[in-house]
Amino acid sequence: MKVDYLVIGTGVAGLSFALKASKFGKVCMIAKDNAEETSTKYAQGGIAAVMYDPDTYAKHIKDTMIAGCELSDPEIVRITITESTARVKELVEWGVDFDKNRTGKFDLAREGGHSEFRVLHHKDETGLEIEQKLYQKAKENANIEILENYFAVELITQHHLGVKVTKHSSDICCYGAYVYNPHSKKVETFLAKITVVATGGIGNIYGNTTNPRVATGDGVAMVHRAKGAVRGMEFVQFHPTTLYNPNERPAFLITEALRGAGAELKDWHGNAFMKKYDERGSLAPRDIVSRAVDHEIKISGESHVFLDARHLEKSVFFNHFPNIYSKCLSIGIDATKDMIPVVPAAHYSCGGIWVDKWGKTSINHLYALGECSSTGLHGANRLASNSLLEALVFSHRACEHSSNLLPNIDFQEGIQDWNAEGTVSNEEMILVTQSVRELQAMMSYYVGIVRSDHRLQRAFDRLNIIYRETEDLYQHSEVTKPICELRNMICTAYLIIREAMKRKESLGLHYSIDYPPKNNE
Repeated sequence: MKVDYLVIGTGVAGLSFALKASKFGKVCMIAKDNAEETSTKYAQGGIAAVMYDPDTYAKHIKDTMIAGCELSDPEIVRITITESTARVKELVEWGVDFDKNRTGKFDLAREGGHSEFRVLHHKDETGLEIEQKLYQKAKENANIEILENYFAVELITQHHLGVKVTKHSSDICCYGAYVYNPHSKKVETFLAKITVVATGGIGNIYGNTTNPRVATGDGVAMVHRAKGAVRGMEFVQFHPTTLYNPNERPAFLITEALRGAGAELKDWHGNAFMKKYDERGSLAPRDIVSRAVDHEIKISGESHVFLDARHLEKSVFFNHFPNIYSKCLSIGIDATKDMIPVVPAAHYSCGGIWVDKWGKTSINHLYALGECSSTGLHGANRLASNSLLEALVFSHRACEHSSNLLPNIDFQEGIQDWNAEGTVSNEEMILVTQSVRELQAMMSYYVGIVRSDHRLQRAFDRLNIIYRETEDLYQHSEVTKPICELRNMICTAYLIIREAMKRKESLGLHYSIDYPPKNNE
């Protein structure tokens, strides 16, 4: 296949880019599952943007920098926040229905770390609303083809022309990707003038996550293997409040907006505990709340803490959090009468594929958008509801940049077909599934919310064994999605551990008991 734009991923980043790029050329989108099974679909809270007084861009910028522990790139933060209003208005033009109050204005919510009410939402299913509206527009677009259940295996670069490529090479160029076709059961060559990686998150390398099963770090791993730059992988955000319901995967998210509406975190004795950790209480940034919840669970010996929303008006639940209310009710919890049992879960990767202010990676003709990218916006910790905004802003900017390049790019000749010689069908899936379980347990226990040098070294040593076993299996097996996902999960876990071992301090989402923060947080 030859196409102007190859977009790997069908969440808000991939879809918004594709809708805009379709004005300049043919777009092919690849979804590893059904096209709507993305992290965007599960985003409950909303999208942060400056809409009305007394909010200002300066306030939103300040909140973002504080949440990111001042590690965020000031220029990137400025770009993202000042372009927020225009991107939200664009979503409305595309048909996204944000909640409004009686005056007809957007009914803005407030979440942890925000100094003003600035989060637009559609009840507690904002991501689903955005995903459905953008996906419908993409399906109706004659210039966009969406291939479901296809899997991108590797990016194509000069390496596949026999040219040696290293991480120090300054002229690496992407020509498309090798893609597994579920119908032919073969890996096929997809050539593209512009390739966009929008593969979402990495949550499934952990035992408990809010991410859908498709979030296995595929884009980060592919770019790393292609010798592209990756950064900030040690900063993994754990959402402090997911519904405690053992064995459910993904974990059901209890949006931060519920705390914004007045719900409080409490221990098994019914005592509110967040003021012990931060003066902002239950509305402190997620890294602080997650560590506090983790600590309370460890000192109590219990399996979870509680979120108390019993004092809220019933109309608040029914009008703003109907999905949460019905989910809790389905497991016997009436959130208007009972406290909700909650635990932290891996939620968002603040690091990822390095990109510039146009979404361009260190590899020519390759862009990375959404959670798999690292724009510099989030720093050491993401401010709540800034992620959907980031995806929209940089998808817009990437389209602007790449559309100017498109007329001067030709399809690369001489790319060899995928070589499957000597491989056989793997008849023992236990070799894959057990390695996944080992990896998830290891990352959860050793590279979770709280870390130490000893835990990280142990994780690194264990991972090396799993890596060697998996690479041997991969080299001799026919390509399947499960074994490719395992390889990508191992690669992503390695990058997280490597960066965590390098950082000799506690900062934001990377908290080590060996390096207590200077403010004794």
